[in-house]
Amino acid sequence: MAENESTVRQSINPEAPLLRKGRPADPQPSAPPVQAAPTAASDEPEGAEKTLAESRQRKLRLMLRQCDRVLLLDFDLLALPDWPDNYTLSAARRNRDLWLFSALLAAIVFLSGMTGFVPAWIAGGGFGAFVIILLMGVPTVRRLYTSRPSYMDLIIRRRRLLRDARKHIGHLEGKEGLVWQCARMAEFNPALKAMRFSELLALSERRVLARNVTRREHVRLYLVYLLEAEKAYSRAQQAFFEGHQQAIDEGWDAVASQSLPRT
Repeated sequence: MAENESTVRQSINPEAPLLRKGRPADPQPSAPPVQAAPTAASDEPEGAEKTLAESRQRKLRLMLRQCDRVLLLDFDLLALPDWPDNYTLSAARRNRDLWLFSALLAAIVFLSGMTGFVPAWIAGGGFGAFVIILLMGVPTVRRLYTSRPSYMDLIIRRRRLLRDARKHIGHLEGKEGLVWQCARMAEFNPALKAMRFSELLALSERRVLARNVTRREHVRLYLVYLLEAEKAYSRAQQAFFEGHQQAIDEGWDAVASQSLPRT
């Protein structure tokens, strides 16, 4: 009976496989796994990151090169440590006024004797006192009886210190304007954006900063700005070195082969 059924099924569908009872069908061979072809999309993020790193390194190197003159700062020259204070200047002015008053009084006594208003011996004494007082004002004689500087000495010292500070500021500013160049590093030190430095920035941009420094307060303000710029320079330099090391670690030869900034 079973043989008849199989014979009938074979005659109806001759292409159907003949299955014998008790034997499982042969398994179909499994197809090999298809590997996805690499696409260029996976390289795009790495290429964009490399481009950004190269652009930032170029920007940092340019900022460091433009502001490297901040390393030439002479703190002692701009700090004006020997600047005569107002009290010393006032005391010297009082001594100067007393000296002038004494000389004028002695001269009046001498002239009064010549006109006959006072006796001759008083007029002679007035003339002697006038000569002595004048000699006491001579710098060479004055150093013999006191070590305190005169009012004129203090004024000359102030002018000399201010002149040296202006000369140093002119050397730092150069032809491009150091303050204006360092303002680009404000991202590393927000203090460079303070409003009190706005006038310095404007003068430096016009290359006329050194000639407009006429007071001690201007020199101190310039010194404060350069100290803040020096902090920003150190941070920018550290960021550049970190980016350079990252380029070496990532194998970005185009970024790592860029020249380092001058120090």
